[in-house]
Amino acid sequence: MSCAMTTDTEIDAIGLLCPLPVLRARKALAALPQGAVLRLLASDPAAIVDVPHFCAQSGHDFLDMTDAADHVVYRIRKGADRA
Repeated sequence: MSCAMTTDTEIDAIGLLCPLPVLRARKALAALPQGAVLRLLASDPAAIVDVPHFCAQSGHDFLDMTDAADHVVYRIRKGADRA
């Protein structure tokens, strides 16, 4: 099922340290419509905790994470904008 889901935007945050991967994701999500999917590439070990926490706090859906050669791929679906 997750392979069929399209990605609307991809952010390459490989090599960036906390909090930059989450800040880049936040900025990208702000520009996307509700329901869009962001693919975030990050190598920072802290992102494993930071990205799901950011999603929970911001109302976005943390879809999954997949290990790649030198980074992790996170997929986030934009939730409703919070006022």
